[in-house]
Amino acid sequence: MYFFISPPFGNYISLPDTISIKGSYTLEPRNGLISQIFKTFRYSLEHEGWINKIGLRNKGIDYAIKNYKKGDIISIAIMKESDINELVKKIPDNMDLEINISCPNTDKKLISNGVSKFLNTKREWCILKLSPLTNSEEINSYYNSGFRQFHCSNTLPIDRGGLSGSSLIPYTTNLIKNIRENYNDAEIIAGGGVRNIDIYNMYKLNGANYVSVSTLCLNPLLFGILYIKKRFDI
Repeated sequence: MYFFISPPFGNYISLPDTISIKGSYTLEPRNGLISQIFKTFRYSLEHEGWINKIGLRNKGIDYAIKNYKKGDIISIAIMKESDINELVKKIPDNMDLEINISCPNTDKKLISNGVSKFLNTKREWCILKLSPLTNSEEINSYYNSGFRQFHCSNTLPIDRGGLSGSSLIPYTTNLIKNIRENYNDAEIIAGGGVRNIDIYNMYKLNGANYVSVSTLCLNPLLFGILYIKKRFDI
């Protein structure tokens, strides 16, 4: 497996030897995806990355369950604590999940307390997607609650929403090192600013088990080069 393809591009791209992460889905649908993309999705020359404030617009968990196929991972986001029990009831025990606890472009802080209820032995993947600003105490709390799979990291909170791109590299690198040094049995997915094979390899050398791409998909040429290099070991 070469890499994960993170949302939103994981919703649309499925390739051999990759894993697509679809979502993020909430308990109830959140309409207005297209309008929010046009309103908020911008490239920042100042930050050398993409900024968005899309706010988890999605078709809801029922749609995700209906269209789920084994081999994909469904990303979920929890808007309020009372949603957790409802989601646990709805989601099949063997559906692979990524729990997005860190999206910075919503009007509410996502819920992270109580998400260990999604852990079970029937899931190959039950990943926590961390904020780039996650601290050591928070990581330790998640680990002690049972999580062993961590995705480092989500977009960086700034005034206008969430920032992706090369600005994430130092944050992701620090998170990888922190988790790898303290938790030998953790599985780490590294993402943020992956634009070429050198960044991919750098994350792996620092302790990541896997690498994810997202906004790289906006540049089909660079995405294709990375995919071909990994697939054919060039």
